[in-house]
Amino acid sequence: MTTRHILDGLIKWSMRDRWAERFEAILEDHLIEACDEAGLGMNDIVSILGEDLFMSTAWACAFEDFLTREFERGGNAIDDYLKRGGRKESASVRTYLAAMRHSVMSLYEVSDIVRGTSFLARDLIRGGDPVLISERSATQSLRSWDRIAARLVQVGPRTEIGGGLLVFDHETSEILLESLERLDSLSSEEKRELAEANGYDFDDEAFMDLSPTERLRVSAPIFTTFWLIDAIDRVRSPQIPDVRNAEGDEVMLCEARFPLAARTAEHDIRAGLEARPEFRATSSTSWSWVADAGDVAKPAAMASKRDRPLQETFTYEAWSDEDSLVLADIRLDDRTLVLSTNSKQRCDRGCALLSDVFGRRLRKPRVETTSIEQIIASRNSGAPQQFDIPEDEQRAIVHDYLDRHYRDVLDQPVPALGGQTPRAAVKTAGGRIKVVEWLKFMENRSANPSDPNNPMDSYDFTWLWTELGLSELRE
Repeated sequence: MTTRHILDGLIKWSMRDRWAERFEAILEDHLIEACDEAGLGMNDIVSILGEDLFMSTAWACAFEDFLTREFERGGNAIDDYLKRGGRKESASVRTYLAAMRHSVMSLYEVSDIVRGTSFLARDLIRGGDPVLISERSATQSLRSWDRIAARLVQVGPRTEIGGGLLVFDHETSEILLESLERLDSLSSEEKRELAEANGYDFDDEAFMDLSPTERLRVSAPIFTTFWLIDAIDRVRSPQIPDVRNAEGDEVMLCEARFPLAARTAEHDIRAGLEARPEFRATSSTSWSWVADAGDVAKPAAMASKRDRPLQETFTYEAWSDEDSLVLADIRLDDRTLVLSTNSKQRCDRGCALLSDVFGRRLRKPRVETTSIEQIIASRNSGAPQQFDIPEDEQRAIVHDYLDRHYRDVLDQPVPALGGQTPRAAVKTAGGRIKVVEWLKFMENRSANPSDPNNPMDSYDFTWLWTELGLSELRE
């Protein structure tokens, strides 16, 4: 049974009379700061996020916060429901509601995901050992080292999570943690206002001495606020990843089609390509244009030369079995010589090279380009993708490349490690902490749970932790 079904009766109960007014006030607490920040009305948030996402995130977090509140002269919604309208609920539902009654929202780091079964959650605010969470649906979309805000609910021997789940990116979660730490520096009046705004009545001295758990209890709307501000910004200003090739060019898929001149035979083209060392035959009608050894730096080395803190940079490249950089694919197709590259700069160089080699035997090319934005738009529209390589072969190719790539990365300067190589950084205590965060970041960003056939999602990073002597910290 899903969390929403467990709470069905309680939700209906809470949407009437005095409880409805109190819930509306709590919901406003969770939305108002984000609305003010974004210049929106509360109804606008539903329109921007969509009703399904809004209900499963902001609304669910507000409702679960409402269920834990003690209202002056009004008690608690769960207590009232179990005494009155919820007497017919099953024992399991009553047990769940009792656990939810005393839950608090906190920020957790996810690891050791078993799809459809469980994951480990480490509390980033209160500390302690990771907790095993029994969960089915959330494990299908979570990635290792994701940071989530959720409520842990102890139901018998099992620890579960509530229905309100917020997934944060690393940067936003760090800002959230800093903001929660700054609560200690609030004045007595500011702390009183925070407590009263969240339905709690503490005198100054008691509020000053709140435990971490009690502080979380009064801070629940803060989690929703930070998540909403980030989510609204992503919808309004979606960030296109900065994808570069090994030479640092912006990736743009380019195809130049050269019609053969009237008196040019295809075997003349084959002979011309086979006579040049930079063209390597891959079939009777296709070739790879490869770079000379040492001409192009490996992606890991290139990464240290660029500093784009506000936008992620990814390297997209193809390498031959001999570790030569493949600059372009060339093929003969129905009396047309086709050049395919991953940047406009390479396309221009390739066109100039082919024109120099073949001269008037080729006519003027027709060039077509596809940007990363267009590729993403095509995927979002549901356009079919054409892959003729078996999935297991794709996986083997990708994993083999990643093994070789990350083996090189261990001895390359990494900007996130202050320009040190990972092997050098782990030699100091501070460096080990940075390397752990760097490994988590790489592993987290490589996964794509929404695509179970994605070869990156099945790549095992364990050997990297072992190689660097950090196995005991991978939790």
